[in-house]
Amino acid sequence: MGSQLLSTVERREFLPESYIRPESDRPRLAEVTTDSNVPLIDLASPDKQRVIAEIGLACRTYGFFQVINHGIEGKLLEKMMAVGLQFFRLPPEEKEKLYSDEPSKKIRLSTSFNVRKETVHNWRDYLRLHCHPLEEFLPECPSNPESFKEIVSEYCREVRQLGLRLLGTISLSLGLEEDYIEKALGEQEQHMAVNYYPQCPEPELTYGLPKHTDPNALTVLLQDPNVAGLQVLKDGGRWIAVDPQPNAFVINLGDQLQALSNGAYKSVWHRAVVNAAQERMSVASFLCPCNSAVISPAAGLVRDGDAPVYRSYTYEEYYSKFWSRNLDQEHCRELFRCAQQLQ
Repeated sequence: MGSQLLSTVERREFLPESYIRPESDRPRLAEVTTDSNVPLIDLASPDKQRVIAEIGLACRTYGFFQVINHGIEGKLLEKMMAVGLQFFRLPPEEKEKLYSDEPSKKIRLSTSFNVRKETVHNWRDYLRLHCHPLEEFLPECPSNPESFKEIVSEYCREVRQLGLRLLGTISLSLGLEEDYIEKALGEQEQHMAVNYYPQCPEPELTYGLPKHTDPNALTVLLQDPNVAGLQVLKDGGRWIAVDPQPNAFVINLGDQLQALSNGAYKSVWHRAVVNAAQERMSVASFLCPCNSAVISPAAGLVRDGDAPVYRSYTYEEYYSKFWSRNLDQEHCRELFRCAQQLQ
């Protein structure tokens, strides 16, 4: 099955038919624009109230933002990207040991998104790693390259602390107690997708990942510093490119924060595109509610007399629905709207 991996195949001259999107669902790269106002937030600013206000504005208007001076050393970011690339350049027989298309498997190497269900594939391979509690999953992590476990362990610990810190700031920006979101989500799981997007012979015809939102609470994304690929949907249906910034993370709000904020904050539609000139890497780290966490709008955010936008549900229920569908189907979040909101 590992032979399906794009990273084991020599560069192609033409895109295989199974990756070609219908004409109505192609990236139209020439129409993508840049936005000089993409929020870039300095977490080391001494003006904490300003940071809180900037994050709140970004969550309401963009659904994502970039952070700099976040406390994680640039050297570690470089090591994480380098060891990820080393992994995807391992011999096919080595990668074959980790290949699986079973979505529930905690540590696995796979391709596209959900190869069991989708009709058109995505131009991506990815290594999925569960990494909290780290000591539980570390023994199953790849031991080749030799430095992989050490680098990934340090990176996961640092990113988790950053993610929890950001959840506290987001809580404050909503007018809630700093620890409200963290408590509401329970003992959060954490997993990571190390994404590899090979050079693509016809990037206008396919995606690395099509339009989607993240089903979790918060995503901390490390972009390839040299190759752009992330694009975000702005109001009005305009796609904007999110160019990588040196030593920065992109922070995406997930579906659970949109529900918890009663729709005040946005879980943003985004996609990954590919290009013909260069391969691209990214490392997405996801903070997820514990399965038993009951997700519902914070009581302080539902106005007197107003109905909540979303009904209460467990994260396990939501995540099960998410993986039973394709990325390009009706949004999973719509299944959890209150009946009054559907009228």
